[in-house]
Amino acid sequence: MAKKSMIARDLKRIRMIEQYAAKRAELKELGDLEGLHKLPRNSSPTRRKNRCSESGRPRGYMRRFGLSRLSFREHASKGEIPGVTKASW
Repeated sequence: MAKKSMIARDLKRIRMIEQYAAKRAELKELGDLEGLHKLPRNSSPTRRKNRCSESGRPRGYMRRFGLSRLSFREHASKGEIPGVTKASW
């Protein structure tokens, strides 16, 4: 499990991205680079890190399911993810 502080920091970034999204889009449209530089760094969408919704793990993240590979495997083995079956050949 990821550190609680890292998960909280990422949630804070997500809130800040949503807060400044309209202003950022407006400044980009005007081409105002000075105004963009004055916005907080964490309001940039590229600073967001994809994390597992269950464990907060940043690596091995599967976008389609919003889970890390470990959580995904666990849920898939239990049959909790519809349409996912274990491969056998």
